[in-house]
Amino acid sequence: MFERVFSPIRIGAIEIPNRIVRTAHATAYSRSYINDALIAYHLERAKGGAGLSIIEGASVHASSTFALSVRDDDAIPHMKRLARTTAPTGMKLFQQLWHGGYTDPAADGGLPWAPSAMPGRYSIAPPIPMTTDQIGELVDAYAKAAARVEESGMDGVEILAGNGYLFSQFFSPVLNQRTDAYGGSFENRIRMLLETLRAIRAATSSGFGLGIRIGDSSDQRILPAEDANAIALRAQDEGLIDFVNITHGDYYFHVDRYAGMDQPVGYQLPFAARIAEGITVPRIVVGRYATLDDAEQTLRAGHADMVNIVRGMIADPMLVVKTREGRGTEVRPCIGCNQGCIGGVFSGRMGCAVNPTVGHEETMSESLIVRTATPRKVLVVGGGVAGMEAARVALLAGHAVTLVEASPDLGGLLNVARHMPKLHAIGDIAIWLANEIYRLGADVRLATYMEAEDVLAEAADVVIVATGSQPADARAITQTADPASQVRIADDANVLDSYDLVMSHAKDYGSTALVLDDVGHYEAIGCCEALLDKGLGVTYVTRHLMFAPAMEATGRTQAALQRFYKAGGFRIVTQSELVSIDKGRAEIRPIFGTATETVQADTVVVVGYRQSQNALWQALRGRVAQLHLVGDALSARDIQPAIREGHFAARSIT
Repeated sequence: MFERVFSPIRIGAIEIPNRIVRTAHATAYSRSYINDALIAYHLERAKGGAGLSIIEGASVHASSTFALSVRDDDAIPHMKRLARTTAPTGMKLFQQLWHGGYTDPAADGGLPWAPSAMPGRYSIAPPIPMTTDQIGELVDAYAKAAARVEESGMDGVEILAGNGYLFSQFFSPVLNQRTDAYGGSFENRIRMLLETLRAIRAATSSGFGLGIRIGDSSDQRILPAEDANAIALRAQDEGLIDFVNITHGDYYFHVDRYAGMDQPVGYQLPFAARIAEGITVPRIVVGRYATLDDAEQTLRAGHADMVNIVRGMIADPMLVVKTREGRGTEVRPCIGCNQGCIGGVFSGRMGCAVNPTVGHEETMSESLIVRTATPRKVLVVGGGVAGMEAARVALLAGHAVTLVEASPDLGGLLNVARHMPKLHAIGDIAIWLANEIYRLGADVRLATYMEAEDVLAEAADVVIVATGSQPADARAITQTADPASQVRIADDANVLDSYDLVMSHAKDYGSTALVLDDVGHYEAIGCCEALLDKGLGVTYVTRHLMFAPAMEATGRTQAALQRFYKAGGFRIVTQSELVSIDKGRAEIRPIFGTATETVQADTVVVVGYRQSQNALWQALRGRVAQLHLVGDALSARDIQPAIREGHFAARSIT
């Protein structure tokens, strides 16, 4: 089935055992050199069958830094440890060399170097425009960094020349405002990259791999795909590169680089085709690939020579091995939520919404779960993702598990959430968890409601309460920013919660709506989109400083806003609260003001915090030797903490 995927390929002098590559992605596990956590993370995926891994961008110069550093020889022994540790698996290792230009500060916290004084999309001040001497210094720094990587025993380097970082800024006729030999004409704007590649070739051996990651801008006026193609062809024709890793997008619409579940597999291929035209060295493509089936299809179609699977192997490190062994249904799915991976990095450290062991492989890898010599009788009450994950892990450890669920189906709140627009993929993790607990032998009892006495009658050694949450009364609105206020609601006003909106398909919602978002997560985004899809004009009102702030780090707010403004009839009102709701209209006001505004709203949807259902846990306290409360039953949040808490509750069973 996977003839192309499992065929080897040569990048320069290096033979890669298969066509699956994990391209560079930030983890923020280290702020200097490769450390134990990063080694354990990559080793897990090496054991899982990846053919090539490109380690996250490492700073080559103190004028722009983010995480890893190869700026001095002290980095070498740390890279050696990674290379030595992963070598027995057969996975090859490249190191990405990085300079952010205006995107990231200098090592001392000061201003970074960049081609021009123009600040970037998220800059707080203009950067330092580089002198020609500084350009020469940076070219030399790249060459020395590459030499260090080769000395460490890694197989090659990739120069990040895309995604809006330093070289992209030089390439752009908009961002590069220089008037010297490095600005103006196309030839001048690509000069620094060619000088850098030549310097690296001179500083490393002929068998050492060298390639570029290059792409166009989200805004083709800033850097068109045709320019990216011409640059790659120029480097290829001069014999300076062994591969091209094709990307798309930059900080002007950064979710283009790592789109969420709203985009299909291979969404970057139309851009990649333009950039890859005429390229004969191996081409790597990216674009939400998470299965070998999709990778094989892309390889067979000739769209690429290698396919990137990063998020898929974050979710399940053993993706390649499981699939090769015919156990594809056992692969934990990436749902494209971006919460733990992309969102985690922007929040401080990469994780995964569906795999709580990510970043903790040294101590928490699932390969470390061994069957217990003292199996317990475990009762899990609740069949949402928290309860199912608890059951799954307890089964892996050899315990006898019974899971009871009051409703007729497993999945909990995901059975509602997956009906929201652009959110269907979130249900994949519930399907996988259900399949796994059945496969592993759980006693699953659906449509079974339990009181405390029913639980005690089971005589379980361990009880894990995962009874979830319920929405608060939409007509009894509590606003977090003004909890003492009371919203007056007329009897004939149409006021709903998200459940009513999503699960009631035949209702007349009128022509205008207001969505009150007290939480700031994706729930309100889904409500807005559901209403816009029905043709309503929507006013989004929130206490927060911005639209859906809990999702901003994932990039999915950008994608949603692009869709909403294209649809038309959408408006955002921040730092505000509801005053009253009448039939056809609502009154709002700024949190720190007194003047009210009337908003036309035939329907008002209230997105507030759900109420934890923990009465069972309260009734069992002190009556069960090992009692756990997990997921929304502990505190109403999202799937990432729910799965994490279920997982660790099961691993704590003694």
